[in-house]
Amino acid sequence: MTTPSALITTSTGRERVTELAVTLIKPWQEGYLNDRPKDVAALARLRRGAGRDAAELPDLWGLVDTGPLHTRQEDVRPLGEHELKRAENALYAALTLWAFHQQSRGTAMHRRHAPGHPTGLGAAVRRLMPPDSIDEAVRKRLVRAGTAADLVTVTQRLRDLVALLRREDGPLDYGLLAGQLYTWQWPDGPAAVRREWGRSFHAFQPTAASGLDNPTPRTDKDAS
Repeated sequence: MTTPSALITTSTGRERVTELAVTLIKPWQEGYLNDRPKDVAALARLRRGAGRDAAELPDLWGLVDTGPLHTRQEDVRPLGEHELKRAENALYAALTLWAFHQQSRGTAMHRRHAPGHPTGLGAAVRRLMPPDSIDEAVRKRLVRAGTAADLVTVTQRLRDLVALLRREDGPLDYGLLAGQLYTWQWPDGPAAVRREWGRSFHAFQPTAASGLDNPTPRTDKDAS
């Protein structure tokens, strides 16, 4: 079992999911890129769950430590039952998508959003397109993900987008995505997340030099 190095200290469900996703991914990603067998094996287990319901993934229950979501801390409101369920679902969805994205890639596919280098979903998808035009086929995939009726469906549609990003070595902020998938499960959540993706897409300002960074060769250590 992977144990986070620090407890979650933020209070809202979304913040806690975001932080825990990043805390879990960081050592896995580092180990995978350094070809550590246990981390390569962990990613192989995780990516088999991409696009599937967390309830169907008993193999991952002992791999992903969700304990920090349940930890009671002084001056921090504990998450309620419905919050915990949504938090765990979002965490599993984001981690499995990241593992699918990272497969056979030689650089980090999880990269935190930063000013000047946005890695939210909308910006990541826009970066796939030519600087001076919109690729309608790719844009429609983003729109289709945004119109999904439930978490499993949106995760399946996101898997298709992640496949495009993976092919082009395009990074994504999986902490941010985990938080968005948590929000997605609440009333009016899908509309709020669609707005986030739309703003990210339209706010990104592509230039001839703003394409995908550092294309890297495929590695065959886990090509299955």
